[in-house]
Amino acid sequence: MTLNLCVLTPNRIVWNSEVKEIILSTNSGQIGVLPNHAPIATAVDIGILRIRFNDQWLTMALMGGFARIGNNEITILVNDAEKSSDIDPEEARKTLEIAEANLRKAESKRQTIEANLALRRARTRVEIINTVS
Repeated sequence: MTLNLCVLTPNRIVWNSEVKEIILSTNSGQIGVLPNHAPIATAVDIGILRIRFNDQWLTMALMGGFARIGNNEITILVNDAEKSSDIDPEEARKTLEIAEANLRKAESKRQTIEANLALRRARTRVEIINTVS
């Protein structure tokens, strides 16, 4: 038995295929989803989506949004998403360094909040690279 997983951003469909299982980062922690999972709707955190597809695990960076699970269908609508295979390791590490520097330079509360979000996104991208490499 499988699940139909659809990952959408405002601009594109990132994934639309049947999968065996996912592990999703939500605002209240990670959840695993197998076929016949109870219906839920949840906020999706900045984090890693793990997908079991054809007996191998694939990863994707999700940048916050919402998920709806029910009737063996998972729809994830996020601000942005990147497959691990699409992330350039050198660019991701450089972006992390810039995000860390911007957080150190932040002066206002707004700058600090924005820098923290950018840092979380950058760390997620680097974490995916480190798990793949």
